[in-house]
Amino acid sequence: MLSLQQALTQMLDQLPLPQQCETLPLSQASQRICADDIISPINVPSFDNSAMDGYAVRLADLAQSHTLNVAGKAFAGNPFNGEWLPQSAIRIMTGAMIPAGTDAVVMQENVQLNEDGTVTFNEIPKLGQNIRRAGEDVKKGDVVLKTGEKLTALSLPLLASLGIAEVPVFARLKVAILSTGDELVPVGEPLSEGKIYDTNRFTVKLLLEKLPCEILDFGILPDDEALFEKAFLQAQEQADLVITSGGVSVGEADFTKNILEKLGTVNFWKIAMKPGKPFAFGKLEKAWFCGLPGNPVSAFVTFYQLVQPAIAKLSGYSQWQAPQQLKAIASENLKKGIGRKDFQRGFYWLNEQGQLEVKAIGFQGSHLFSAFIESNCFIVLEAERGNVQAGEMVTIEPFNELLS
Repeated sequence: MLSLQQALTQMLDQLPLPQQCETLPLSQASQRICADDIISPINVPSFDNSAMDGYAVRLADLAQSHTLNVAGKAFAGNPFNGEWLPQSAIRIMTGAMIPAGTDAVVMQENVQLNEDGTVTFNEIPKLGQNIRRAGEDVKKGDVVLKTGEKLTALSLPLLASLGIAEVPVFARLKVAILSTGDELVPVGEPLSEGKIYDTNRFTVKLLLEKLPCEILDFGILPDDEALFEKAFLQAQEQADLVITSGGVSVGEADFTKNILEKLGTVNFWKIAMKPGKPFAFGKLEKAWFCGLPGNPVSAFVTFYQLVQPAIAKLSGYSQWQAPQQLKAIASENLKKGIGRKDFQRGFYWLNEQGQLEVKAIGFQGSHLFSAFIESNCFIVLEAERGNVQAGEMVTIEPFNELLS
């Protein structure tokens, strides 16, 4: 069996970056992936402006007297255009264009207004004080967004501030999902004897909705090899990636591997991880393929660890980052068999000594999903590691934004 890292590296090395792009207005580009570097066409700010309500001054005038006349006013959008006589200051508001010749702006709290209309300054400002320079935030020609970045409520307003109305994005990845098994019943329908709800497809759909892709739902397939083949052929005509749930083990009704070998290639089939050993990755004639295990926790963990980065690569999301790994103290004993990398559901916290502690949540069976409700991380135990004693250090992966 491949290790998780070997499987992930092999998969990502084979998956291509997207080639198709489109241009969208900013209002339609949220959560899409930027398809080209975005260059600023202007300086931001585009002119020197005041950071405070106060008075624009020349230091040479203040060197002669701390009391100056007021030559006029400058407002945001309405600059001072009059004659700036010696021994005078200009009343200026936040965001207003700095008058030519200004050395600094003194905030209004540091001046005294006199009955004769003059202003006395309580301090001598430093050169450039309270002046925002043109291009201080963004300079014309700067790369403000790079290819592969996700467009969000933080980056899209930046583009708007530059006067950029449209943005190139990669075409949305099309992902077909289907579940397999005679025992499955759609969520919401009554259960008959021996049946279970199809939670995997429901879960995968929820996760996909947080990723930059378009979802094509092919429903539930019965345990019929001919129908498997027909569904795979239909899915690959419409999708870039096909994700199945179930049918990847070694039972008599697990047809996925046979169909995959008939219609394409199997790159790997089993991974030394727990839960999630029977994970399949391959290539149909026209689409990539990921086969998740049937057990709910196994399907969830393999999606999180393997499908999530695969979709990021296929979507062109080059700024995607793998889940963060931290060290924590095990607060209790953890059961672990040697041989496979183990992802246990856990809860971590900061103790009174400022150290991270973690405990396992619930039973760790691959069919027991309820423990996720109280979990905020995976406890990641190395393949060669056995049981963990309370007080030992372990690696944890706090859940990323996919599970927020």
